[in-house]
Amino acid sequence: MTVNGTTTEIIYYSPSIVRILKYPAGTALEKVSLSIVKQPEKVKLTKTDRGKEMVFSSSCLSVLYDKTDGTVSFRTQNGEPLITEKRNSMKMTPIEDIGEQTFSVAQTFTLDADENIYGLGQQQNGAMNQRGQSYYLFNSNMYVCIPYIYSTKGYGLYWDNYSPTRFVDDQQGMLFDSEVGDCIDYYLIYGQDAEGTIAGIRDLTGEAPLYPLWTLGFWQCRERYESQAQLLEVLHKYRELQVPLDGIVQDWRYWGASLEDPMWNSMRFDNPLFPDPQAMVDEVHENHAHLMISVWPSFGPATAQYRELDSIGALISFSTWPTGIGVKPYDPFHPEAAKIYWKYLKEMHKLGIDAWWLDGTEPDHFDRQEKDMHNKMYYGSYRRMKNAYPIACNRNVYEALRKADTGKRAYLMTRSATFGQQRYASCVWSGDVLSNWTVFRNQIAAGQNFVLCGMPYWNTDIGGFFSWEYRDAEKNKAYQELHVRWLEFAAFTPIMRSHNSSPTKVEIYQFGERGEWVFDAQEKFINLRYRLLPYTYSAAWQVTSESGNILRPLLMDFASDERAQNIPNEYMYGKSFLVCAVTEPMYTVRDSLGNGTELDMSVAKDYPVYLPAGTSWYDFFQEKRYEGGQQIMRPVPIDELPLYVRAGSIIPLGPKVQYALEKPWDALEIKIYPGEDGRFTLYEDEFDNYRYEEGRYTTIDFEWDETARKLAIGKRNGQFDGMLKQRKFVVSVVGSGKTQVVDYSGKPVEVRF
Repeated sequence: MTVNGTTTEIIYYSPSIVRILKYPAGTALEKVSLSIVKQPEKVKLTKTDRGKEMVFSSSCLSVLYDKTDGTVSFRTQNGEPLITEKRNSMKMTPIEDIGEQTFSVAQTFTLDADENIYGLGQQQNGAMNQRGQSYYLFNSNMYVCIPYIYSTKGYGLYWDNYSPTRFVDDQQGMLFDSEVGDCIDYYLIYGQDAEGTIAGIRDLTGEAPLYPLWTLGFWQCRERYESQAQLLEVLHKYRELQVPLDGIVQDWRYWGASLEDPMWNSMRFDNPLFPDPQAMVDEVHENHAHLMISVWPSFGPATAQYRELDSIGALISFSTWPTGIGVKPYDPFHPEAAKIYWKYLKEMHKLGIDAWWLDGTEPDHFDRQEKDMHNKMYYGSYRRMKNAYPIACNRNVYEALRKADTGKRAYLMTRSATFGQQRYASCVWSGDVLSNWTVFRNQIAAGQNFVLCGMPYWNTDIGGFFSWEYRDAEKNKAYQELHVRWLEFAAFTPIMRSHNSSPTKVEIYQFGERGEWVFDAQEKFINLRYRLLPYTYSAAWQVTSESGNILRPLLMDFASDERAQNIPNEYMYGKSFLVCAVTEPMYTVRDSLGNGTELDMSVAKDYPVYLPAGTSWYDFFQEKRYEGGQQIMRPVPIDELPLYVRAGSIIPLGPKVQYALEKPWDALEIKIYPGEDGRFTLYEDEFDNYRYEEGRYTTIDFEWDETARKLAIGKRNGQFDGMLKQRKFVVSVVGSGKTQVVDYSGKPVEVRF
């Protein structure tokens, strides 16, 4: 349809997903989307001509097109308004981009006054609700910029443009204004609620693969292990202390000791302090741990990669980190460049390295100049493709790993993201954040908004990356309290990883000894993380199989409770645990010089927690029951945070272990939190290969009947090599004082209380 020289295409991808394309009439449009993988379905539509407007309706979503000015609006099948383009707000301003005629593009939308919106990636202002906010969406360290919003009216809107984009929500409306675009291109996803809308995102952009079990344990990292011996010393110390650990990370400069080394990111252990990398990897594995190593999308001028990429014109002509030595990023969109990148990375892969830290995938661009934005890349200018850089980097490595190593699941950690990046096994961390209470508080809202954009795996540096505000941070009581509270929160995030630059030493034993609160509190929550692995792994399976989320903003499960929607430090971990992070100091003070002093810890101070309405809740540590819909003051000693379990929950607890696969799950403790009917599905597989994609896994359903006080354990569905054919379940009902041991061989069993 064409009005006033602009052609509008309305394309249904499913009954609940519709794409809107607008471009100058007569244009032969070819649009590349790196985010969208779905092809339009055959959708049954009705078409109604109402004179001034055309109405296109599927079974759940209607699009109204105004024939007088081209304005598009959306309604539910019941006629309830969702969102409308503001009249005469579309802008396609002609510009020249690296010698090509194109446009800057903008569209304003009208929102209801009481409508809340979320998403926009990972911002750092602590806001949950994005109404009234203004952002320049330009990916950079700590800022993941996704032009997507989710509305409390049950829809999501994705603006499919990768150039720097201005987002503004004010009295004039909600604006997306992109610097480069051949067309206006956006998707409306009507999932009716947050869960359904996230499922729509995954349908549109791809599902998230399942991570290996060990990735869900505890990761120890620092900037940086300076030698092979130092890394192994840390691993051995954890094993000696019997503190659980599954992953250890080698950060940068293993290629050379100097920051100014022109061999930057050579993807080789040229640093003489790493004399035998194969022996190092083997020793990590012999100690039942896994090694992640950092690699970058940029190369120093003395590397073979630099020369080879430069020879095909696949280097971007601006300097990136570290500045001053001529390091340049590569063009990840270029197919031949992707092959060159893997050609060198696979030599590291041959060592048996288990996971890959793709650092700086924005990439860093400190001395940004206008001319830099006009660098020509495979798909056009750098300006055009800027915010798609992360997805291309992750895609190149993931797809190469899938071809090279089908027996080991890929795990990538990266510092930035593009809409749809979850399909490449990519976990985003929140960047090089400062160590202070305000920044810590902001991470929790940032993570919640990020996962609402459809990407389920996210984490943050425990304790923050730069602790400059604290003198002698490891021994500074004020920093120790911050670190402990951050770690307690991180135990309930998809990936739990300790990392810091200053202090450089953030291993648990650097803070103190067993018997001191700073050690004991960390050990307690690391152990709790491991005991919850059967629960977390089952939740991870729901991410892959049902488009689920592990980290769940309260609006996902309590949309009707307006009070719960915008609490920045509370969220659900899976569908059962309510987590309230403690985000202020309570037992220490820091003076203006950065010195910390410990206060009286003998009496636990109170902290507010809101319990969402519509259910009752159990204090996880005290097992006391509370009704929802109220705020309570909960005592929070340094080794506890407010943690509540929803009534009707069935929680499997695994054995105490030092690493994820140390002991089989042959005697799981099953805790029932009564008060409502409940259901839980226990998922198991071979834990680190892709045979689950072939159906090689098992599920066991647990159903609690509150009225009958009966737990029904269903038959085991499916099979895989090495599965437990005989096992026990140690079943208890919280508050009853009763426990029953159940022998289970795969056939249905009932347990009555």
